[in-house]
Amino acid sequence: MIVAGHRLPILVATQPVDFRCGHQALALIVQNTLRLDPHSGLTVMFRSKRGDRLKILVWDGTGMVLIYKVLEQGSFAWPKVQDGVMRLSRAQFEALFEGLDWRRMMAHRVVAPAAAG
Repeated sequence: MIVAGHRLPILVATQPVDFRCGHQALALIVQNTLRLDPHSGLTVMFRSKRGDRLKILVWDGTGMVLIYKVLEQGSFAWPKVQDGVMRLSRAQFEALFEGLDWRRMMAHRVVAPAAAG
């Protein structure tokens, strides 16, 4: 993937948006509705009403990048529709982008080995 997911935080706008919106309209949604700075380097994912499409908006330091993906079959596993945004980890983002159920991503606790004595 070109840019998305390389910058943190990664956010999902949980309300579906009109997919006729381009990068300028989505940046205005980030600024006015979500009350975030679209030029801060965060990655924002937007969902379609049908759930089979996503758009990703990110500022890469020189301009707005808009990524658009349509699943050939099925739909993305989206979080519950509510107001606001939901933060995703990089692994959850990558699973969602691939069309996998990101909710099944488990964090594995790494325990440091005891000092050799």
